[in-house]
Amino acid sequence: MKELAARNVRNIALVGHTGSGKTSLLDAMLYKLGVNDRLGSPAESSSMADWSDEEKDRKITIWAKPFNAVYASAQGGKYDLVVTDTPGYADFYGQMVAATAVADAGLVVVDAASGIQVGTNRAWRHCEALGLPRGIAITGLDKENTSFDDTLNALRSVWGDRCRPASVPTPDGKGVVDVLGGAGGDIEALKNALVEAAAETDDQLIEKYLGGETLTPEEIATGLRKAVATGKLIPVFVVLPKLGAGIVELMEGLVRFFPSPLDREVKDAESHPVEPGAESPFVGQVWKAVNDPFVGQLTILRVFGGTLRSDSEIYNATKEQKERIGTLYLLNGKKQESVTEAGAGEIVALAKLKVTMINDTLCAPGKSITLKPIQFPNPTAAYAVAPKTQGDEDKLSTGLHRVADEDPTLKVDRNAETKELILYGMGDLHLDITLQRMKKRSNVEIVLSTPKVPYKETVTALGEGHYKHKKQTGGRGQYGEVYLRVQPKKPGETEWFEDALVGTNVPRNFLPAIQKGCLEGMNRGAVAGYPVINTKVSIYDGSSHDVDSSEIAFKIAAARAFSDGMGKARAVLLEPIMTVRIMVPDQYMGDITGDMNHKRGRILGIGTEDGMQVITAEVPQAEMFRYSSELRSITGGRGSFEMEVARYDIVPSNVAQKIIAEAQKNRKAEEE
Repeated sequence: MKELAARNVRNIALVGHTGSGKTSLLDAMLYKLGVNDRLGSPAESSSMADWSDEEKDRKITIWAKPFNAVYASAQGGKYDLVVTDTPGYADFYGQMVAATAVADAGLVVVDAASGIQVGTNRAWRHCEALGLPRGIAITGLDKENTSFDDTLNALRSVWGDRCRPASVPTPDGKGVVDVLGGAGGDIEALKNALVEAAAETDDQLIEKYLGGETLTPEEIATGLRKAVATGKLIPVFVVLPKLGAGIVELMEGLVRFFPSPLDREVKDAESHPVEPGAESPFVGQVWKAVNDPFVGQLTILRVFGGTLRSDSEIYNATKEQKERIGTLYLLNGKKQESVTEAGAGEIVALAKLKVTMINDTLCAPGKSITLKPIQFPNPTAAYAVAPKTQGDEDKLSTGLHRVADEDPTLKVDRNAETKELILYGMGDLHLDITLQRMKKRSNVEIVLSTPKVPYKETVTALGEGHYKHKKQTGGRGQYGEVYLRVQPKKPGETEWFEDALVGTNVPRNFLPAIQKGCLEGMNRGAVAGYPVINTKVSIYDGSSHDVDSSEIAFKIAAARAFSDGMGKARAVLLEPIMTVRIMVPDQYMGDITGDMNHKRGRILGIGTEDGMQVITAEVPQAEMFRYSSELRSITGGRGSFEMEVARYDIVPSNVAQKIIAEAQKNRKAEEE
């Protein structure tokens, strides 16, 4: 299989909304290709792609999975099809991001009964941002009240006339006709449109075409691949996976329309082209890692240049360390096939690498080529996690970091302010499945809770603070007196501590202790015990004692003086504000904007994008921890969102009073 040249490799990612039929389409392809001896079905838990227990239980794709097969084209020649199935569910968006980063084209699957949905838009926009060539596969035309013409018109209304049919349904709706191989009035017009698109990619071809000459099949194929590679043509295919119709026509289209690794330019992190030829230096990128119960840790990479051979030494350019590899594996669901080499466009798995992780670049020894890292989305949901049994903290932390190493959309963080261990992810389902997997591996019982909000404190006016620390208990006493000012920092001001002392009332050697005391005061705040930010402290006077003054005395005096000054400087509580971008169908606009107002949100703008409504708002983080499940409930799973921290802002007084009361209650409980 691996003797096939890179020009005969087609690396495609199946993308689209959840439930659009991606996995059913892949199962039908695997059956036609002879990879599976029966037609698998996700609905019947017999899919070759959705084979994990979690996917069978939930009837959805959770992880991106590559499949490999050789296809003997009716046009002549054999082709290596590398097809990666990706989740359409919003919680597993990062899997699609990784798969498209190592694909040469995307096949956007659209269900004719549902049309363009939020997941379709999300996948399309991501492919567009990558500059990834695309085709469209229409499924669901065997359902009631569906129409090929209506679906095609809907696609064109959003993505333009570059969406041109490459196959169409037969009049009885039970079969599919290949446009380039068909004949007849309507088919002839569609064929001419494709030939014209091919001719427009080259001056000589368009001259020949306009001159009435017939283009050769090779000229048409070359022109079509170029048109798709540049995004000027989006071929549209009809597939009926349950009937087995349109599958061969689709695979013919993949080899005829879609670019090979030689047709796309890939650049390294320094913008130098990566040479894909078999004799070029080997370059590959790791995009996925899985823990196999039999083989152990499997590192999955896409070969971008040269040839990777088994039982060889390679160089991890990201980690700047050598790695020794053994067997190369092709993955087809649970099946693993060992191969001796892999070339450009192919995806293989390596076992038991020592230092290599997701986003690392591997290359030939003696080279130091790094590829641009895959940009994964920011998490949108979080849990505070703690072990049910004391003493399991280390096991919990180790287990969480291990699953996070396999999924870059997970983030584990020990919040220094709230003292909580936080697991961040793309949604409630994403986090629930992650914790289930971790529990199976680590056998740790976990307690979940909503994370505490990392509030801050600041001042809004000038406040004078004073404290005299005087203590005499026999022998040497303690003495230190501090006068200071607490005020907001000015825009652009970087220093928070100012020595404004005049004279020798406070010896300069006590200034470091005074600064430490102020820092202690800033760390515990004066409103509700939260850290203080954007505040300046000026020490301007005090007094000392020749014998009793000490660093500890001035440190205590400074901390108390800071609290005194902050109490007079109109201190306020601050909360993190998130910028949120929500994409929903038009009918949910009222519900979403009303919900944003209920969450103390502020609408920044409303627009349209790819036929969907896009709401941009600023919302307090305290209101957003469970928004993934709330949005799913409001929109029936048809909405999506992304968010990031924008800034800190003052908490409204009525809300702040509740937070302060809760903080005082907790402090009192701790003291008791």
